[in-house]
This record gives sequence, C-alpha cells and structure tokens, in this order.
Amino acid sequence: MSVRLRIDVFFDFICPWCLIGKRQLERAQELLRARQPDIEFTTVWHGVQLLPQLPVQGEPFVEFYRKRLGNADAVRMRQAQVQLAAGAVGETIDFSRITTMPNTADAHRLLDRVSVLGNTRQRDALLECLFAAYFHHGEDLGSRETLIAIAQSCGFEAGFVADCLYGNGEPFVGSPGATGGVPSFQFDRRVTVVGAHPAENLLGVMEEALLDRAGERQPL
Repeated sequence: MSVRLRIDVFFDFICPWCLIGKRQLERAQELLRARQPDIEFTTVWHGVQLLPQLPVQGEPFVEFYRKRLGNADAVRMRQAQVQLAAGAVGETIDFSRITTMPNTADAHRLLDRVSVLGNTRQRDALLECLFAAYFHHGEDLGSRETLIAIAQSCGFEAGFVADCLYGNGEPFVGSPGATGGVPSFQFDRRVTVVGAHPAENLLGVMEEALLDRAGERQPL
C-alpha cells in the first residue's frame, strides 16, 4: 500500500533561497523514494508576496539592494553567498541580467490560476519557467506581457490567464501560513521548516512527520 505525504511550500519568486530550497526539496524527495519506493507526494505551492508595497512597475534591482544592504560591497557579498549556495544544488543565478525587482502579485495570481484549472504537470512546468525567467534570464515578472508570454510558452492560451493579471499592483492575498518567512516547508501539516535547508535535513523531517502519523494510528 502506498504512503502519501503532503508538502505545503510557501515561497516568492524573487527569493533566491526559494529556488534553492525547491532544489533541496526535490533531492530530499528522491532520497525518501530510495528508502520508501511506495511513497507518493502531494506538493501544494502557496505564493507569498514579500514586497506588496512595490509599485506595479517594480524598482531598479541594483538600487533596491543597495538601499536594503547599505552599500555595493555588501550587495556583492550577499550575491556571492547566494550563487555559491545555488551552485551547490546545480543552479545558476545570473544577477547581472536582473534589472528590475518586480512586483510579484500577478505572477502569483498566474500560478494560482494554473494550479486550480490546470494539472500538476502544467503547474510544475509554469513554476519552473517563472523561476528561470527571473533568475536565469532577468525577465520582469511584474510585466503583464512577460507573464502572458511565459504562460504561452507552457502551452496556455493568453485568454486562459489574461483576466487574472490585474496589472495594477493590487497585492496578492495568499495563505497566511508562512509567517516565519520563506521558503517554508510544512510536512503532513505537522512539522514546519523555514529556510533552504540541506536535502538530508528535509529528509529527516519528512521521516519524522511520517513516524508521527504512524504513531497516531497505532491502537491503544
């Protein structure tokens, strides 16, 4: 009999640690499958707009981080740290291509639309395309035209998604479950981990959640 594990992930597209955490989670799932081949995962992605105050056109990326971290040297150190962590999970983040810190409200609404009306494969493909558009190609995820083009590249017609892209900067109202920060991973609605932890750590937490559930089902 197969064993099911629900994983709720809270994230934002502009957070590089969310992409790194996604790769760590995927590796952890592979490790758990190696131990329990009958495991089945249900992964639910919850958008969290970290910067709802950003204007609809976003802000210049370099200026945003210089103001946030204080000076250019601090920005370079932070980006080097992120790129090192990304490389460790097989990812490349090209900060030199990113010109805009975008308002991600519509990007989250787009993923929500596909999550509700599409299937898991379509959602996963769109999620990957959105992350790649920003961190690999420096595309503006706050642009309605860009989001429609990304959706079309994943096989969706413009009319399928156009009405969920408000284009006015209205904040995205997502789940309140990530009050501790992003990325946040909730396993079986029992155990929550915040941050891009190594795959081995996530594996241990998943096994802990499964053991807790099994313990509840044992007869007295």
